[in-house]
Amino acid sequence: MTIIENYLEENKDRFLNELFGLIRIPSISSVSAHKPDMYKAAEYWKELLLSSGADKAEVFETAGNPVTYAEKIIDPSKPTVLVYSHMDVMPVEPLELWESAPFEPEVRDGKIFARGADDDKGQGMMHAKAFELMVKTNTLPCNVKFMIEGEEEIGSPNLGQWCEEHKDMLKADVILVSDTTMINPETPTITTGLRGLAYWQVEVTGPNRDLHSGMFGGAVANPINVLSKMIAQMTDENGHITIPGFYDDVLEVSKEERELMAEIPFQLEDYKKALDIEEVAGESGFATNERTGIRPSFDVCGIWGGYTGEGAKTVLPSKAYAKISSRLVPNQDHEKIAELFKQHFESIAPNTVKVEVSPLHGGQAYVCPIDLPAYRAAEQACVDVFGRRPVPNRSGGSIPIISTFEEILGIKSILLGFGLESDAIHSPNENFPLEQFYKGIRTIPRFYKYFAEMA
Repeated sequence: MTIIENYLEENKDRFLNELFGLIRIPSISSVSAHKPDMYKAAEYWKELLLSSGADKAEVFETAGNPVTYAEKIIDPSKPTVLVYSHMDVMPVEPLELWESAPFEPEVRDGKIFARGADDDKGQGMMHAKAFELMVKTNTLPCNVKFMIEGEEEIGSPNLGQWCEEHKDMLKADVILVSDTTMINPETPTITTGLRGLAYWQVEVTGPNRDLHSGMFGGAVANPINVLSKMIAQMTDENGHITIPGFYDDVLEVSKEERELMAEIPFQLEDYKKALDIEEVAGESGFATNERTGIRPSFDVCGIWGGYTGEGAKTVLPSKAYAKISSRLVPNQDHEKIAELFKQHFESIAPNTVKVEVSPLHGGQAYVCPIDLPAYRAAEQACVDVFGRRPVPNRSGGSIPIISTFEEILGIKSILLGFGLESDAIHSPNENFPLEQFYKGIRTIPRFYKYFAEMA
């Protein structure tokens, strides 16, 4: 489509500058000091969508961070696409590992380096600019609504209630999301499954104060030692999670589907090289991409306690802490798993310490059928831009709100992402290739075209 290419070529530098303006807002949802930045980001999105062609846009309050909503209704009888994205980002620590300032975007080697460059400001901006392109060139074939939230990185705790309160406003035929990845730059990918999530904080308390490790070491239990041993019991030598009842509801994937998954381009040696590891690890009997797509997992996301400053301090700590997560698969209920872990972890604690497990957040897994008109529209759009059919892929990641959308709004989501594994989302030096950014803007208008024809 020369219309798309011409508009993109004429405006690509402006698109990039508008993205940079959004990235410069340090909208970290997990840090309360950044609450004002969440409102700055929400207002930025409001003005961006209005200038891109929305008929109206508004910043809505929730019990937590704001939501920006916008819409353009060209004809109520035509199909409606609801675009979902998020304005919040992960914390940037450890800062010393960044090669450039995380909130001052920098282009190096054809990539944008900054927090949020991919997840999800870069991918969200693709939708805003694809929308602008269609509006300004009079090629928008259906109605569009935008819902940009501010709490995705902390589990979207308030968006479900907000959706309940605004069901009528959010009516649509499909939800379109770009917050996922492609297998590689040449292989377009439509994510057809997301793992669910359960997340906890654990606190282990020993003595009523920090003790001298010489005077008390060997006589009083060290909470860090105890916590480490308890965590080690959560998986066995085969990578199997040992929580009683954990696998009771796991949906086993058929032999036929596993054979299809085996056809997905995946080079184990390249994978290990990219991560600088000698060997992979995980549940026995499953390939690496199966372990991250169709099987649950258990991970310690952070652990701390005692003295961690410079030099030595011979202390036996009073407390130890850990943040722990489990990725879940279809049929596993995150609330049930949260309770199973809490009961089990507290039950195996020795009487030398006290253990408290606090669930933080979670969400259900999601599966999208590949015979939906919206899926076929996304498939054809990818063929036009990449020259090949996209691969349906079950992602190891979680977007907890996606299953909530289906439950509350009754709408399926199409997960058409353009990120890459090498984008280092959630890590220092997060990045997003310019080519992926522009490919997204080329692909999205084609999705609208085919969806309007097929719906």
